[in-house]
Amino acid sequence: MSVQLVLISILLVVFLIATVLPVHMGALALVAAFIAGYFIYGTDGDPTYDDAVFGFFPGSLFVVLVGVTYLFAIAKNNGTVDWLVHAAVTASGGRLAAIPWAMFTVTGVLTAIGGVVPAVVAIIAPVGMSFARRYQINPVLMGLFIINGATAGGFSPLSIFGVITNTVVADNGLEGSPLFLWGASIVINILLSIAVFFLFGGRKLLGGGRVDITDRRDDDFAAATVAGDATEDTGEDIPGGGASASRAAVGSTGTGGAALSGGQLAEPRHGQPGHHHPTAGERADQRSLQTTALATEDHGAVTTLDRDRTLTLIGLVILVVGSLLPLDLDIGLMAITVGVILSVIAPRGAKGAVGQIAWPTVLLICGIVTFVGLMQDQDVPGWLGDNVAQMGLPLIAALLICYIGAVVSAFASTTGILGALIPLAVPFLQGDNAIGAIGLITALAMSSSIVDSSPFSTSGALVVANATEAERERTFKNLTVWGFSMVALIPPVTWLVLIVPGWL
Repeated sequence: MSVQLVLISILLVVFLIATVLPVHMGALALVAAFIAGYFIYGTDGDPTYDDAVFGFFPGSLFVVLVGVTYLFAIAKNNGTVDWLVHAAVTASGGRLAAIPWAMFTVTGVLTAIGGVVPAVVAIIAPVGMSFARRYQINPVLMGLFIINGATAGGFSPLSIFGVITNTVVADNGLEGSPLFLWGASIVINILLSIAVFFLFGGRKLLGGGRVDITDRRDDDFAAATVAGDATEDTGEDIPGGGASASRAAVGSTGTGGAALSGGQLAEPRHGQPGHHHPTAGERADQRSLQTTALATEDHGAVTTLDRDRTLTLIGLVILVVGSLLPLDLDIGLMAITVGVILSVIAPRGAKGAVGQIAWPTVLLICGIVTFVGLMQDQDVPGWLGDNVAQMGLPLIAALLICYIGAVVSAFASTTGILGALIPLAVPFLQGDNAIGAIGLITALAMSSSIVDSSPFSTSGALVVANATEAERERTFKNLTVWGFSMVALIPPVTWLVLIVPGWL
């Protein structure tokens, strides 16, 4: 068996183990890189196994991931995130039909400025689901709007998904278009949300009039925590937390079957007492939900901008401007710089922010990219390219890799999939029968991210966990149908639109 096939097999085993057992995928990937590197390079020669493995560690990507999540933690601590939620709901004018779109917008903005997708969903889902309960909005409609909004913003050049995809593309010398990728994500998620609106009862909201968003009882954006007021305690305490803890785990490395509720692990499962769903429940027990704890502070009803929030918004604007041409400054270093300046000027909001960095996500991505670097060093992409060339079916291979991304991401890590599959797609983008790089990368990114609406993913599970007991079973079933419909439909649709015509 060739070294290349062994490395591909190891990568598949890493994804499988991390999907069914509570083992962190990033840590597992580093172990795989260590073991494989030892047998490939040994302890003698140049490089040795440790020099090689550490040489594959993505230092610049590490800085980006740390920087953007550090800045997002400060924005959460000082109430800027809560103010953005309030501003979005206020902008809806209290119109019932506009509230789901307000939630879509605010989650998109938060992920676009660097929030980890499951972390943002965990913050906004209790708010949105509470609105849905209060005003008889279908919880599936509200939940999918929140998830779609987070995914829409998730591919901005400042976001985790966007940074991973664009970095891998650049490192492999591929043609890329960060703005096209982000624009495509926004467009497809808006179109999907329009479909969701009419499929799940949005038509009745069009004539539903307005709500009084100034009523303090309805000011749910002041309580942007993981716990919904109707979720139940069904799991294990977060270390150092608990039902009354002021820390709420709101970050995740990607997908997972368990959701967080009130500082507890909550499983998406049937609502009937004693009824065990053999799939969701068992997967939730086995799934590794890698979280990062964000300290939450009760800011009351955040309806105005104070000095700290204003400075934070100015810092975010500077980050965006500095990362664009002609300046083109490093996003990670810029984010850390803005975060440090805010820490000096407004230390209260920065308290504990370093501990709130999405360290599990950092470990996940750096571990996967390190192992993929080892695979590239052993010319796995070239080996795949030779085999694809012998098949003579690059278009079929491109469709297959999009389906692999969708299926695996529905159960495992979206961020891990993006870091692993794009380098392995390189062979389809080179040679006489090359496929357009921008088209394939965008199709693969969409196929791997939109399926996060499945209740087996962290985002989908958070929506289920924040539904009431009476709604939970129906919400779980509807999200299952919708999520796996996306698994079946998004790969061929993006393949037909972005890859087959060859216009990208």
